[in-house]
Amino acid sequence: MLPKYLETYKSGLLKEKVKIANDILSSCTLCPRNCRVNRLKDKKGFCRSGKDLIVSSAVVHFGEEPPISGTNGSGTIFFSNCNLKCIFCQNYQISQLGMGNKVTTEELADMMLSLQNKGSHNINLVSPTHFLPQILEGLYKAIEKGLKIPIVYNTGGYDSLEAIKLLDGIVDIYLPDMKYSDNSAAEKFSLASDYPQHNKTAIMEIFRQVGNLKLDNSKVAVRGLLIRHLILPDDLAGSYNTLSFLANKISKDVWIGLMSQYHPLHMANKDKRLSRKITDEEYTKVIKRAEELGFKNCLIQETNSSDLFLPDFEKDQPF
Repeated sequence: MLPKYLETYKSGLLKEKVKIANDILSSCTLCPRNCRVNRLKDKKGFCRSGKDLIVSSAVVHFGEEPPISGTNGSGTIFFSNCNLKCIFCQNYQISQLGMGNKVTTEELADMMLSLQNKGSHNINLVSPTHFLPQILEGLYKAIEKGLKIPIVYNTGGYDSLEAIKLLDGIVDIYLPDMKYSDNSAAEKFSLASDYPQHNKTAIMEIFRQVGNLKLDNSKVAVRGLLIRHLILPDDLAGSYNTLSFLANKISKDVWIGLMSQYHPLHMANKDKRLSRKITDEEYTKVIKRAEELGFKNCLIQETNSSDLFLPDFEKDQPF
């Protein structure tokens, strides 16, 4: 199955989408914060990102969910900065401390081609929302050079509907977080009180675009939606409500990565409830609830295992 973006490129629509996305940068509304700063003049809003693309690393990564990593690994590009301020961020070196280097869209295209040439199953864009226009421009150049593997849009889930609609016909595999179902928790821990409503709206549009996850004969994803949900202590993520939403509004066949690897990193110790790992009992309760609701495609871990989901900063070498 060829990626949809090849068809979009041939039709000329991708070129139009690149222009639309770049125009958004003049008054940025790429995420629900709607900062409306002119990033083309290097003004910076909440995400602390201006006109320049910043990349932390580009590596063949084997620590993603099995349908994403497969046997050959996922060609993962970690973008610096973020439109959220999660006090427990597991990747805070990149998202909050801004670890990374400025790159051109031409260099981004070359990274994509290099990862493809190394045998990666896909190009996995981690925290891409605030750099969407630059990414689309880089993708256009990569296609001209021979890119032909699927794009994975690996987002924190705080995306504007406008941005997600722009990706229709470009992204084959979506890997969004569903972090919270409660506004107060979203505000307290990520400074995003409206996260749940925008997250759900984005998930519904994503599902409309690509549907449930489809695997090839090697059990590697080629198209569809795979949702990540990090379980927090004391059900601060609102796991039951998230599962209910997915069962009632999306599909019981949707793939869900129920993540157990929460650790109190970054500034998590500022809140007593977040100052510990989750327990076996907390994780088991969420798994049981998923089973009760009839979900068929849940990816689970041993409690507090980080094998599937966390990047290894010691092994992943910068580009």
